[in-house]
Amino acid sequence: MRFRAKIVDLACLNHFSRVINTIAKLAKTCTLRLTVSKLYFILSDKVANGGVSMWCELCQGNFFDEYQMEGAATEHNEIYLELVPENLSRALKTAQSAKAVKMKLTNKHYPCLRVAVELPSLSSSSRIVTHDIPVGVIPRRLWNDFREPSVPDFDVSIYLPVLKTMKSIVERMKNLSNSIVIEANLSGEMNLKIETDLVSVTTHFKDLGNPPWASEDGCPSSAPDRDLESMAEARIDIRKLQQLLAGQQVNPTKALCNIVSKRIVHFILLHEDVSLQYFIPALA
Repeated sequence: MRFRAKIVDLACLNHFSRVINTIAKLAKTCTLRLTVSKLYFILSDKVANGGVSMWCELCQGNFFDEYQMEGAATEHNEIYLELVPENLSRALKTAQSAKAVKMKLTNKHYPCLRVAVELPSLSSSSRIVTHDIPVGVIPRRLWNDFREPSVPDFDVSIYLPVLKTMKSIVERMKNLSNSIVIEANLSGEMNLKIETDLVSVTTHFKDLGNPPWASEDGCPSSAPDRDLESMAEARIDIRKLQQLLAGQQVNPTKALCNIVSKRIVHFILLHEDVSLQYFIPALA
């Protein structure tokens, strides 16, 4: 197994750094899957057991000036590594004004992702700061645990309001309750509700629009005969939602949410070259 990559372009480097910061805020540990054309950051806590799951996909060509990898075997040309994204995020913080950043999979005493940051210096020689980030190599027999989560047949799909607005509302609601109800319909309306013995608060959004999911191209579709006004709802852990909203360092061009009534809320945040899916299971 071999992997090495290099980023020279500062804008690409800062963008990559922001993506890693977002991942670090959403997952303490995650799986990094490397393929010839893409990188994936995967968190697959079993949703059935009440854990969230995440799937973030990046095209390597949009970030790296050089990128070479050889996987576990010719027919399985992929590498799966377990890592702590916060460690990678910290290493990249030293690279804000770097001339180049190189990454390489090494194995001195234990498997590491080596991040070498070349900093500009006044003399002709450059300074290089090296970070060795411990990784676990995931064996081939476990790869199936990290497949892209399937999008369930949802009842309603809706575009989200401006994430900053939503974040400030959820932060205020978090002080009042541990759970929040998200409900939405096919008429572009969405409500965020909390209800406790003492207080009930609802924030209404309207004219959000519903994505035109086409059922014929294999994408899931919401129930075709569903009444446009009727609300689909799910009660979820408010901290998990707040974590998703607080972690956003990459401003998505599109953000939407699919609700499977009383089962799961599936968020999709799309940026030109990054897509992030985040699944929060409903509370019983």
